[in-house]
Formats: sequence, structure tokens, C-alpha cells
Amino acid sequence: MLASLGLILLCQLIGEAVVRGLGLPLPGPVLGLLLLLIVLLARDRFALLARGPLRDGGIETASKGLLVHLSLLFVPAGVGVVQELDLLASHGIAIVVVLALSVVVTLLATVLTFRLVSRLLRQQDAR
Repeated sequence: MLASLGLILLCQLIGEAVVRGLGLPLPGPVLGLLLLLIVLLARDRFALLARGPLRDGGIETASKGLLVHLSLLFVPAGVGVVQELDLLASHGIAIVVVLALSVVVTLLATVLTFRLVSRLLRQQDAR
């Protein structure tokens, strides 16, 4: 399991290094995840690569172990919110209004997009 966790973290490190080195507008862990996906696809395609942490579902087991404790990753964000309670108290109403408006705008954009696509599909079926 340690080798599998090491491989996951290595992919994340490589992704972070590439993003910072090239100045890409992409989070490093996302690029690392894409790299891990490529490694896993290569493992499934070529049996020769299925050694070490890549064999016997080691990465899958390690990632399931991480997902079980995913809620622990929200603790730092919660602590950050608690540390800024005075800021939230002074701007709380504005934050609530902006959040409510963003939800409404998102819902309207979704409905309008759905209606547009639906209309285009009906026109295409009519031809």
C-alpha cells in the first residue's frame, strides 16, 4: 500500500512540477491525476507494466483508503472559515446575496441551454 500511495503522490508531484515549471493555468493535482490515468490505462493495455504498486489492484486499494477519509480534508477549510468569522459577520449579507444570485443565474443558464438544445434537436429531427 505504501508503494501505491507513493505512486499516487509521485504523479501529483510531477503534475505540480510541470504546471509550475510551464506556468500552465491548471491545478497541478489535476495534471497529476491525468498522468495517473495514463499510467493505469497503460497498465491495463500492457501486462508488462503490471509490476510493483501497479499489480493486484494496489492503486485502487490505496485510493479507496484515501476516499474513506476524504472528509478529513475539509477540516482545514472549516478552520479557515472559523478564523474569519469577524469578516463573515461584517460581509455576511453581501455573501448570502451573491450566493443566492449565482444560484439563480446558474439555474437560468441551465434552463436556457436545455431549451436551446431541445429546440435544435427538434429542428434536426424534423428534417
